[in-house]
Amino acid sequence: MHAALGLLLALAALRVQAPASASPAAPSAGPPDLAVAGVVVGRTPARSSAILTSGGKTRVVAVGESAFGARLVSVAADGVVLERDGLRRAVSLPAAVVAPALPRPASAVARPTLPAGAPPEDPETPAREMNRVEVQRRMGEEIPRILAETAVAPVMEDGHVVGVQLTRLPEGSLLTDAGLRAGDVLTQINGTQIDGMGTLIGLWPRLQAATELRAVVVRNGQPFSILVSLR
Repeated sequence: MHAALGLLLALAALRVQAPASASPAAPSAGPPDLAVAGVVVGRTPARSSAILTSGGKTRVVAVGESAFGARLVSVAADGVVLERDGLRRAVSLPAAVVAPALPRPASAVARPTLPAGAPPEDPETPAREMNRVEVQRRMGEEIPRILAETAVAPVMEDGHVVGVQLTRLPEGSLLTDAGLRAGDVLTQINGTQIDGMGTLIGLWPRLQAATELRAVVVRNGQPFSILVSLR
């Protein structure tokens, strides 16, 4: 799992809008509307997991666990394999989510810089650098805690979602180490406006080769930039 992808998954896996329907499959392999909204490909199969949706509900399951009457057999970058009553079928990620990974630059990662017109950094949460390997290791350990202890809520203006508020965050997790705080309203990631969980999911493939993450949050009514380098 790529480090940038893992950091984003920790937020996006909490509440997910129903994605496009899964590829046609036999009804006996699970509900007809069963779909996969996202995946985490761990260093070992046992550490891989997927976000499944059906009937407007969402479940995050690890390999070997069951949801919506089907057991998660395996996870790949473009989808999963499910099993029910001895029958298996592949369920692919929606085409809008799957994108080819770009080659990762071999050069050292430079300290991220603020784009023109971006809000200033919060002096209490300055730019930081995180090691990709360490992020991957911690994600494998912290995802259950992050999913259990983090809560988000959409922020509306004039009937439109303009961001998601992190109403609760586990202290000492990757999210807080990256500079996020409980109460922050996340409005942008790498220049993309966050107008719902679907947008967060769509960002995953574009961040696979990212060497930096630039988030904009509104904290106590003041917009700030949060910068993280991945080396």
